[in-house]
Amino acid sequence: MKRREDLANPRYRRKLNMPYERGAFGRFSEAVARNLGTARFLVVQTFLVIVWITINVVSITLQWDPYPFILLNLMFSVQAAYAAPLILLAQNRQEDRDRQALENDRAVATRTQENAEYLARELAGVRLALSNTVTSTELRESIDALNERLDQLLAQMPPSARHEASPH
Repeated sequence: MKRREDLANPRYRRKLNMPYERGAFGRFSEAVARNLGTARFLVVQTFLVIVWITINVVSITLQWDPYPFILLNLMFSVQAAYAAPLILLAQNRQEDRDRQALENDRAVATRTQENAEYLARELAGVRLALSNTVTSTELRESIDALNERLDQLLAQMPPSARHEASPH
């Protein structure tokens, strides 16, 4: 048994020089899962199984898989062995996309709520600022009240003083 001198440094293994994109296999598995879940796939597979069984039952010279159809069962097993992990991988990728979309939706909802709260505070501030502002109706009522009071005061003055105090 050969002893390693330095255990702190890992051994380097020879790598295959093959380019590999991490998402390529995931996209492939999603394509397979999409096709396995279609009515077209089921119809084609059913047609092939019927042809397989018919040829192996009816034809004497082309019988490559006699009655218990062991080869057909083996083909189904191989298909299931590959289809199940590919479907699970596609589901995991979809779950990751759903989780990311949910996080994005939550972030957007949080920003929207913060914006709405900010606008509510701003609106409350504007209302407070405008609460001390005189409206045109209040101003008109005050002027009318002053005119009435002036008319009353003018009516109480002697006629000679009224002519001098009158703006006309």
